[in-house]
Amino acid sequence: MATLLANSPKDLFDFVGHQLGPTESIIVDQTRIDQFANATGDHQWIHVDPLKAAEGPFGTTIAHGYLTLSLANLFLPELIRTENFSMGVNYGADNIRFPATVPVDSKVFASGEVLSVDEAKGGVRMIVRVSVFVEGSERPACVVDTISLMYP
Repeated sequence: MATLLANSPKDLFDFVGHQLGPTESIIVDQTRIDQFANATGDHQWIHVDPLKAAEGPFGTTIAHGYLTLSLANLFLPELIRTENFSMGVNYGADNIRFPATVPVDSKVFASGEVLSVDEAKGGVRMIVRVSVFVEGSERPACVVDTISLMYP
């Protein structure tokens, strides 16, 4: 599947129902996990203590669920490229789920689907379901319905 290109917010109306992606993969390494722990103050051992985590339920450290969620924002521009917009705003998210873990050093990528587009607040509101996957896993690590406001 190719990345969709929107030249204006009005183009987004044509994308409803389109499947998006997959994106390029990135590696979620321990450095990224530690940086997220430092940024959020969440230093739970399953994320930041490789020795203790090796003896834990996952056999290794795992990415924070909210780190995995934040990757939706990284991947979204790879799923839908926008040009000739004055700005896009993250308005919110619905239906956030974490069906699987992201073990350290996993390669993750995303796919998506445009669920809806409607006019809102002088622009266009778009809801895109983004699913973040660990390469080799059939279950997504995170599924989120992202809500964006896009302005001409």
